[in-house]
Amino acid sequence: MGLPGATEVDGEHVADALATDPTDLSPAAARSVATTLLADGVFSEPYCEWMPLWYELGLLAPVRYGEWRLRRAAREVAATADVTATAPRFSRPRDVVVDGRPALDGVSGFRERFLAAAALLHLEWFVHAARADGIDVPGDLVERAREESLSYYAGDRDRLSPEIRRFQELLFADDDWVARVDAAYGLDSRLFGLWERLLRDERRRLAEA
Repeated sequence: MGLPGATEVDGEHVADALATDPTDLSPAAARSVATTLLADGVFSEPYCEWMPLWYELGLLAPVRYGEWRLRRAAREVAATADVTATAPRFSRPRDVVVDGRPALDGVSGFRERFLAAAALLHLEWFVHAARADGIDVPGDLVERAREESLSYYAGDRDRLSPEIRRFQELLFADDDWVARVDAAYGLDSRLFGLWERLLRDERRRLAEA
């Protein structure tokens, strides 16, 4: 998206430091890592609230355990570098109105709920993490992305504007992250495979639109 400050983030160096010696992280890098871990930790429970009840109940226990682990790791990284980091507050369906209606009134089925949640919560995750990295995400872009995406995935809008479509295409690139996590831990998870397929298909569809 060409956002100011994006080229200053050295992700490879941060990843190498985490793998070899986390104490070698600069304060800025440690804040970035801790913020990302916190955002990852609190992401899944609100996401589950956008999904069918059977899905939410089935994942609640592992999601809360994962949040505990990620929060602990974030505290350790932040404490080592003597920095502070915050977790975002993700939108839950009860807090969101789409085209004048409750958020979930305009979606039905697993795939539709999954994509609506992904479009909104990935946006919120990115904005929080990017600002911790010193990336300038314009407020008007965020507001347009939120409004258009909600109306498109859970409302009456029939298309996204070119800029927001490109933004969402990049946000849906989480399919690569899901695939790498599944491979790195040897999970061979059917659930991870489903997430990857839904994200990948939507990313490709947005790219071709």
